[in-house]
This record gives sequence, C-alpha cells and structure tokens, in this order.
Amino acid sequence: MRKYELMYIINANVEDSERAALIENLGNIITTNGGKVAKTDEWGMRDFAYSIDHMTKGYYVVVNFEADNTCVKELDRLMSINRNIVRFMNVNMDDVNVKGDK
Repeated sequence: MRKYELMYIINANVEDSERAALIENLGNIITTNGGKVAKTDEWGMRDFAYSIDHMTKGYYVVVNFEADNTCVKELDRLMSINRNIVRFMNVNMDDVNVKGDK
C-alpha cells in the first residue's frame, strides 16, 4: 500500500450535519476498499482565489491515508460524481520528494 494525501473542497452551502456525514462517508470509502486513514484534518471555510462555478468559498479537508491503486481509483470516481465536492486532488506521497530526502 502507498501513502496518499487527499485535499478536497466541499460546497459552502452544505449544512454542518451533511458535511460531517460526507467527510465520514469519504473516510469509509477508503477503509471499505482496503485502505487505512491515518489523519483527517479539517481546515474549515476558506475564500477561493477565484470564483469556481459562481462560488467564492468552500470548506477544505485534507486526508492522509494508505491504500492500493484500486481504492484510489474508486475514491476518485465517487468524488468526481458527488455534487457537493467542488474540487479534489489526490497526491501519491511516495512520489513526492520531501525536503531533505535524496
């Protein structure tokens, strides 16, 4: 299994209870597909640098997890069809050259 960092933005109009359920659901998608969530960090509501689909702010969440390729593909597929997810980006941390590593 590889280490990944997922950042996603939830639509600002989503209610708090629905947002919490969405965050939990996305974590469950990882675990039910054989992955392991290490940390979920909610950054909260932030302003966008530019307007996205007439929205000016969104709720940012960062998740660190370990998973295989099929889990990541399924997560990406489900996030791309979810209307409450404004944007998301998944980064393979094994491919990232961390400062100090050679």
